[in-house]
Amino acid sequence: MTLAPAGPAAAAPAVVPLVEDPASYVDPFIGTTRGGNTWPGATRPFGMMAWSPTSTTGDQTNTGAANGYEYNVTKLRGFSLTHVNGAGCSPGAAGDVPIMPYVGDVTTSPTADTRDQQYVSTFAHANEAATPGRYTVGLDNGVRTDLAVSTRAGIGDFTFPAGSAANLLFRTSNSLNGSEDAEITIDAGRRSVTGSVLTGGFCGRRGNGGGATNPNRRSYYRLYFSATFDRDFARTGTWRNATVTPGGTTATGGEGYLTGADRAGKGSGGWVGFDTAGGGAVRMRIGISYVSLAGAAANRDAEIPATATVESVAAAGRDAWNTELKRIRVGGGTEPRTTAFYTAVYHALMQPQTMNDLDGRYLGADLKIHRIRAGQRAAYGTFSGWDQYRAQIQFLALLRPDVAGDMAQSMLDFATQNRGIWDRWLHLGAPTHVMTGDPAAPTLATYYAMGARNFDVRAALDSLVRQATVQNPDALSDAGCPGQCLGQRPTLDTYLALKYAANDICHCWGGAAETLENSLADFSLAMWARRAGRNDLYRQLLPRGDYWKNTYNPAVGYQAARRADGSWQSGFTPSTDVGFAQGSSATYTWMVPQDVSGLAALMGGRTAAATRLDGLFHDENGNWAVLGGNPLRYDPTNEPGIHAPWLYNGLGQPWKTQETVRQIVDTAYGTGPAGLPGNDDLGTMSAWYAFAAIGMFPQVPGRAEMLLGNPVFTRVVIDRANGVRLTVNADTTDTYVQGVKLNGSTLRRSWLPESFVQSGGTVTFTLATTPNKSWATASSELPKDH
Repeated sequence: MTLAPAGPAAAAPAVVPLVEDPASYVDPFIGTTRGGNTWPGATRPFGMMAWSPTSTTGDQTNTGAANGYEYNVTKLRGFSLTHVNGAGCSPGAAGDVPIMPYVGDVTTSPTADTRDQQYVSTFAHANEAATPGRYTVGLDNGVRTDLAVSTRAGIGDFTFPAGSAANLLFRTSNSLNGSEDAEITIDAGRRSVTGSVLTGGFCGRRGNGGGATNPNRRSYYRLYFSATFDRDFARTGTWRNATVTPGGTTATGGEGYLTGADRAGKGSGGWVGFDTAGGGAVRMRIGISYVSLAGAAANRDAEIPATATVESVAAAGRDAWNTELKRIRVGGGTEPRTTAFYTAVYHALMQPQTMNDLDGRYLGADLKIHRIRAGQRAAYGTFSGWDQYRAQIQFLALLRPDVAGDMAQSMLDFATQNRGIWDRWLHLGAPTHVMTGDPAAPTLATYYAMGARNFDVRAALDSLVRQATVQNPDALSDAGCPGQCLGQRPTLDTYLALKYAANDICHCWGGAAETLENSLADFSLAMWARRAGRNDLYRQLLPRGDYWKNTYNPAVGYQAARRADGSWQSGFTPSTDVGFAQGSSATYTWMVPQDVSGLAALMGGRTAAATRLDGLFHDENGNWAVLGGNPLRYDPTNEPGIHAPWLYNGLGQPWKTQETVRQIVDTAYGTGPAGLPGNDDLGTMSAWYAFAAIGMFPQVPGRAEMLLGNPVFTRVVIDRANGVRLTVNADTTDTYVQGVKLNGSTLRRSWLPESFVQSGGTVTFTLATTPNKSWATASSELPKDH
């Protein structure tokens, strides 16, 4: 038998290359205008040090944006050592110890320059550059500033014009929110400047509670710094309020926490000058600590030794960022989407922030010094709970379950130090009471579901359940309301009796919002209890996940504020914010990701609910309305509704999730300074984008299932820190899913089981330009609710 000659073998499809240097795609300027409140300065993953400019619009007690930097404000009064990413309270958290290179003689007190007219400089963006771990700018006063950081320290090169009067001003009291006290000591013999600022006050300018009774107009941390220089000082000086002391070496004094005339002209600082006749280059190494001056110096010398350069520290910083960014590698996307994606990952991994010194000591919520536990790699702080639990904490747990576990342990320890109370918004480890609900519960439940185990699981669950079942004294306080209500689980006994938060007596921001938040928190605790084998708690808590039904008013078809006597708040419209927190009834009505089928039933069934949901994303004429600005429509700038585009999966119309998410990705987000739709809120909006870009989104807090969308890359490889690998493949980057395979088998559901996240696997999309309206639509294929 004669065989015919074989034809040429079919070529195997080319493997899509993955990005090799993701740090090169990060643009720290994304989100620096349009209310994103990001900043471009130098920081490391989960860094304590965040060295970035503080801008001014002509008011020393304020800045161009909440976190100190607004792209369209090109006048600076210093480079501050600490920042929080995307916080919206104005001014935002931290911004401690602005350091200003000044060309000229210091003849008056910089604090007396209340309108920021003299001791400042303008700059042009053409002379500015930022990459992960490094920030550089040429100021119009002639000074080139080049900054790089480690986790707890930084190195800066300040190149003054040769022959100029060259000075570095340390504005020790001029934190973004003000300060209670500050101190500075200059030691010419040691070429050192040391000091500290006693500050805090996040959101303390709000009128909540009125005047001095505002619970956040208070100090809750002292930041210490220790700087050393590579050359002698030619002169020194200090100031306090309007008094300037040439030759001085010590000064103290704070600004207070108010605004305008109450704070202007107050405060203290000092300066060191240099002889630039032989050249204007000055190098400074600086360390920070929340524990002590000795800790700041030890952090500096260990992380940035005397032989270090800006180049060497910047290179190490870039490597540190690439290590984190390479945990999620992508390929097959456009350049703009790759830039937006890796910048989103960068922003999402700035938090939580390292709090402990290298020796393991850290500042606790009780303002005492503690030491990290055996086996704990770091104490982490700063937790924007109401924001982060909807996307950022899932993204952190996906990539770094080890860091998530250490964060959980840190939060438990902070709560223990705070009389057992878990605060909604931690700045460092301190309670600020900002926002509403009980976000620590869904956060730790989600960490546990996604594989974090390196924390005291039983103690954390018991503590959170106690706060959900035993009313603490603060629950009956109106201090700070609205917006910063003091109590965890406000008016708990009444809530448990009525099974909703009564808007007229709840001691909370809004009764309907509180009910929805608590329902979701209790559901997540129930899920956690079941995983942990605590079936008694599971049975106790699961019914409380349905309490949201008690503030759903069937007469109007929306969530609404309800009074203690059972009546509904008068004057209801879907656009009202009465009973809600930073959102409208139209937005909050959809905040039931744990029971989409139950919500749909109240709305007349899945088809009717999907039609209702269409109206959230489109105007009366059917045009897209996903950019915000209308209380009846989707708001991409705030958190209560950011899960809403994914609800179509649970309503049996997943093609609408695909087109809606893609519309938001392509219009609300982008590149350049305006590339975020609103406050990044400690990486929350960035994490939303990152999930959308890889084609999946967490279904509900307390669980690890993922809802499917449509990736904007044809290849994604995720290497979790626990060794689990997740792979996403797609044949195109078109909008609509035609079919999906999970580990080679056809998947008829629009969601991935928890085993995908927990154990790994490969999901493969087939995409096209037209919707497949039969895929994943049967009732048996819908995401499970309970």
